Amino acid sequence: MNILDRYHAMEYGPAPEARNEGDAWLAARDFGKALFIDGGWKAASGGKTFDTSEPSSGKLLAKVSDASVADIDAAVAAATKALPKWSASSGYIRAKVLYAIGRAMQRHQRLFAVLESIDNGKPIRESRDIDVPLAIRHFIHHAGWAQALDKDFPGHKGVGVVGQIIPWNFPLLMLAWKIAPALAAGCTVVLKPAEFTPLTAILFAEICERAGVPKGVVNIVQGGPEAGAAIVNHPGIQKIAFTGSSEVGKIIRKATAGSGKKLSLELGGKSAFIVFEDADLDSAVEGLVDGIWFNQGQVCCAGSRLLVQEGIAEALIAKVKTRMSRLRVGSPLDKNTDIGPLVDITQLDRVKGLVAEGAKQGAVCWQPDAALPASGYYHLPTLATGVSPANILAQEEVFGPVLATMTFRNTEEAIELANNTRYGLAASVWSENVNLALHVAPQLKAGVVWVNGTNMFDAACGFGGYRESGFGREGGREGMFEYLTAKLPLGPVIKPAVVSAQPVEQADGAAIDRTAKLFIGGKQIRPDGNYSLAVATAKGKLAGEVGLGSRKDIRDAVSAARACKGWPEATAYNRSQVLYYLAENLSGRAGEFAARLTELTGANAKAAREEVDQSIERLFLYAGLADKFEGRVHQPPARAVTLALHEPVGVVGIVAPDTSPLLGLISLVAPALAMGNTVVAVPSERYPLLATDLYQVIEYSDVPAGAINIVTGRTAELAGVLAKHDDVDGLWVFADAETCAKAEAESIGNLKRVWSGNGRNLDWASDEAAGDAFLRRAVEVKNVWVPYGD
Repeated sequence: MNILDRYHAMEYGPAPEARNEGDAWLAARDFGKALFIDGGWKAASGGKTFDTSEPSSGKLLAKVSDASVADIDAAVAAATKALPKWSASSGYIRAKVLYAIGRAMQRHQRLFAVLESIDNGKPIRESRDIDVPLAIRHFIHHAGWAQALDKDFPGHKGVGVVGQIIPWNFPLLMLAWKIAPALAAGCTVVLKPAEFTPLTAILFAEICERAGVPKGVVNIVQGGPEAGAAIVNHPGIQKIAFTGSSEVGKIIRKATAGSGKKLSLELGGKSAFIVFEDADLDSAVEGLVDGIWFNQGQVCCAGSRLLVQEGIAEALIAKVKTRMSRLRVGSPLDKNTDIGPLVDITQLDRVKGLVAEGAKQGAVCWQPDAALPASGYYHLPTLATGVSPANILAQEEVFGPVLATMTFRNTEEAIELANNTRYGLAASVWSENVNLALHVAPQLKAGVVWVNGTNMFDAACGFGGYRESGFGREGGREGMFEYLTAKLPLGPVIKPAVVSAQPVEQADGAAIDRTAKLFIGGKQIRPDGNYSLAVATAKGKLAGEVGLGSRKDIRDAVSAARACKGWPEATAYNRSQVLYYLAENLSGRAGEFAARLTELTGANAKAAREEVDQSIERLFLYAGLADKFEGRVHQPPARAVTLALHEPVGVVGIVAPDTSPLLGLISLVAPALAMGNTVVAVPSERYPLLATDLYQVIEYSDVPAGAINIVTGRTAELAGVLAKHDDVDGLWVFADAETCAKAEAESIGNLKRVWSGNGRNLDWASDEAAGDAFLRRAVEVKNVWVPYGD
């Protein structure tokens, strides 16, 4: 046998990571007192515990305190008590604490990695080289944000007490993503780790003790669904941050509806891994290994759908199978292991069930010829070919080492297949043509797109999804906003509309009767039900009638908004010109609109003219900002640049208030339009004629058909229809508290972004009711990673 033969015959020997320090740590702890509340260790008030086991063997690791509702109350009370002093402390003080946490974690880096692999089952190479260093990076990075808060986020302050619930797939990293920005913002925290993986959170709490975190600022409560529900529903918590399944995210969205709590959700995904025919196939295969078999596929952004161009499909699949046959399945503490066990038997059974169902639906499921360890929750890497777009393996999040493969013929088909999912978390695009990659990336409905790479993360770059992958961002500047609040100029409580049964008195004179129609798809259209709504003047006389919009009218308006491609695809400069033109044309009819305001609301002539002038000024403001509210370029500590692109949310429903009926409507519609959204607006129920008077202004201002659609009618009814409509991407509601709460609760069908006044109006004439705060709600931030160099 020559040297080359010997080289090819070589096998990896075992390379175990020593676990003695981890075992010593486990033996020294009283896990019956594992609740870290107000700086001290406590047992659960009810004495309950739950088991955490080692996925590689199924053996019991510890019996851990299971928090009750009373324990959550105690943790929230401690966080509330600590909040005033912590939030009032200087950015420098908070920065020092964050830095101290990061440095202390560095000193115990290997122990964190070993415990993470023991408790979660992920290979030690991943926990040692990715999870723990990135968690440390988040604390040190956010130390800088703490000190720069006043300069970079003027007028903002920490939102208050934050409840955080994290999953089991990245126990320490998710903790860092949540706690670091919260502390930097001046918030206090009540965090619940997952039941399957409590250990590194307990070690982190010990780090907080050593790093000088003030008592009550960080509270970590172990527990199950009861503890999670208590956090979500607790009235003393001002924000909920959740990472987990889309199903649970919807439950939380519904539970918090009407509470006024700020909410961020980082949920499931079914990410596309797109390989074009000009890609470097060997690099793509290595990226695919990282994309789907990293952490056994238990990753929300896993590249679980391989979309490959037809011409190279056979060659790529052959390379993938060869590479799969060399993946090493085994002990997570072996440094040569590629795939460890799944986290629990329940997860293993779920993955097996989905693979079986996928095969039943026509997929051909291939696995390498390899032996699994005798004990533990292991699953072989699986490649499914012949997968139809409707197959369960192409649509459902498997959360395991399973790759579904489909082919495409051209770029348009690749984009269509990639977007054929209810999720929108991440995607990878592989091509040696950077022009092609950057052509495709903005068209993918995903919050993160990696070009010729996958699973790239950094504390400076935002991460989060579109659609049912949730809303909000973690990391970067946009992640800081999730833990900050700005004081909006709140007005009075909005009272529910009262539908009068009394007929409106006819006006004097011989004016020709006119009923205003709806405005849909650039046309004035009669309502589907052919009913109308009488509109009274301030003196109780009949001012006119408007169409009484219905569910069918909203459906038609949403379809028109979705079909309008010209507006979101227009350049920001072109949108700017149209908004300027709208302002110009409204200015030419300012006298008419002022007279209408006086007639309907009873405002004096001066006040009415001021509202019209302010509406024109607001259109001017957003016209000017349309091409200036731009994204950023991040430079993470890797050979890559990250483009944080501002993209329109999509179809935005807007429910405008009765107060300042013209200015309020324009203050909401203008920023949405400026950022390229198309709009379905429900104007003031009491004064809708101000909106119908805008039809002609819109018609001769070069606004593309469908960019603005206006449906008059009953506010509460139409807001509910918009909330339930799964083709509406965002909803802004300024109505009574019941209508706002119902809109939030009924938005869960597609987890649309909902912004409501929670039953309060705004002072629409104030400077705070305009500008960046509104524009931020009108965009999604997409982070596109572009590597460079050899």
